[in-house]
Amino acid sequence: MAALVGVAAVVAVAVTAFLLGGADSGSDGPRALTSDEANRLALTRFRNYEARGRAVTLTVPGTAGGLTVTASVDYRGRLGYGVVRGTGRDTSSDGLIAWTATSVSVHPMANAPAHAPASPPRSSWYSRPLLSSGSSLDSSLAIALNLGADRPDNAELLPQNGAAWVGSDRVRGHRVDVMTGPSSRDRAGTAGSVRYWIASDGTMYRVRVDVRSAPQPVFIDFDTQTYVPVKAVPGVTPNPTPNPTPSP
Repeated sequence: MAALVGVAAVVAVAVTAFLLGGADSGSDGPRALTSDEANRLALTRFRNYEARGRAVTLTVPGTAGGLTVTASVDYRGRLGYGVVRGTGRDTSSDGLIAWTATSVSVHPMANAPAHAPASPPRSSWYSRPLLSSGSSLDSSLAIALNLGADRPDNAELLPQNGAAWVGSDRVRGHRVDVMTGPSSRDRAGTAGSVRYWIASDGTMYRVRVDVRSAPQPVFIDFDTQTYVPVKAVPGVTPNPTPNPTPSP
């Protein structure tokens, strides 16, 4: 986890993430993690995998206006699908979006819906490789996909690599602790570039990540709408391989 609990090795940017809806409250940290907190941080990505999928909203800032992605992410199949909309910019980027660990597919729409249809359209998709650097959107998509893992991380290593408790908060009625992820294995000094809002059972409700190509942090909120099982887009092959440990 010295990585999304540091984030997206797939992306050569600062990695994995927090969203919208409030500043930290009860912030008496940073301080060292307790044993219970370290265990919850180690478990949090596995909780997403256990759930199979989560509904997410990504808020991606940009110098020419931001993007908001309202989507479902299948953490077993390693596939995301939803709607992307511009904020403070024109609608040229609006439409449906689907992504895997290696590709991004878009279906442009002049009047994109608030939520993606349960079954993706059968045609008019345009696909390209997911960029490993230089794109705030692609970095954010990769990070969101890597917020699930098929096993817990090593709780003993997290505090040793800089993970810390920074405060308590409440997200949509859930009491949470705010924790920073550790430095990634290959980039010392990156502890704190990712923050997690985690409930007492280890469930992740928000992530904030510093991404090099974005002027401000990227936020990822969970359970912002009803999760809809993700169906593969025609011509897009999911990559259900175990996620690598993410790193900033």
